[in-house]
Amino acid sequence: MANQAWQVIFPGELQLVDLGEPLPKPGKKQILIRLHAAALNYKDRLVVNHDPHYPIATKPRLVPCIDGAGMVEESGPGSAWKKGDRVVLHGTSWISGNDARDFELASCAGAGSVDGTLRRYAVWDDDRVIAAPTGLSMEEACTLFCAGVTAYRALFDGPVKLEPGMAVLVQGTGGVSCYAIQIASAAGATVVATSSSDEKLSVAKSLGAKHLINYRKTPDWGAEVLKVTGGKGVDIVVDVVGAGSIEPSIKATRYGGAVVSVGLLSEDPSMKVDIMSDVLFGAKTLQGQLGAGSRDHLAELVRFMEKHQLHPQIAQTFDFDEADKALQALVELAAPGKVVVRI
Repeated sequence: MANQAWQVIFPGELQLVDLGEPLPKPGKKQILIRLHAAALNYKDRLVVNHDPHYPIATKPRLVPCIDGAGMVEESGPGSAWKKGDRVVLHGTSWISGNDARDFELASCAGAGSVDGTLRRYAVWDDDRVIAAPTGLSMEEACTLFCAGVTAYRALFDGPVKLEPGMAVLVQGTGGVSCYAIQIASAAGATVVATSSSDEKLSVAKSLGAKHLINYRKTPDWGAEVLKVTGGKGVDIVVDVVGAGSIEPSIKATRYGGAVVSVGLLSEDPSMKVDIMSDVLFGAKTLQGQLGAGSRDHLAELVRFMEKHQLHPQIAQTFDFDEADKALQALVELAAPGKVVVRI
């Protein structure tokens, strides 16, 4: 099979390139992976568009995407993996521990100067992959790292650690949000979900959400969250919007609760609201989370998914030669869940 890759040739423009022969060779403790699927994330939109909100400039001819799953094609000297092993790629140099200071943004695959997964073959370090879950397809497994681990850490590794009986607010039905609904529900939490349509909310319900709020029909959704939680508010908010929703998110949070900000979907990134009195007198925490997580976090998520027999929510799947269309589908946010490219 030809070695091909999608590259960013201009801001906002991808090109499918034939890389020719021979295939790259794995070095010591590395593997050559034949990629079978890659998942798109909001980060990819920023990187491909050379968006200034992403803090590292995109190099010329970058191969985007941080998420991927595939099969080992060849093992380098000293590798612990063998040909035919199914693997999920971990996209950063953060291997273990819960200290986010160990994360290096410059090490993220599919951004800056580090080529990502939107290609047919990739050489990856031995310690930056894990075994793919046997119960998931390649298309499902490729979504685990960025969206799955982001949601998992927002719930279990944030200022408030999720426990059974807690209440969680999840905004939207994108990839991270769908994971957050599934994980929180499986962990015994009561999930409140917001979205722009009743159709998307029906998917949220199928994933485990108990209370559904259409924010187009109920613009003051923060007050509605307080209502459905008996006036208390939720313990954790998984906020994917950013500046445009921080104020109602904080108001919807109970005393001592936390808002974990994981996205920048707001059209206006500026903060024009006063949140300090609510944060101070409500003993609330606002925390940003970037970088998904470590390889060990990814392994924890896989164990959780297997224990609770969860399957990622896939919105749309595209063939490899339609990756540019997949990126547009990500922008449109038309369907709940992850956008995946089959390679």
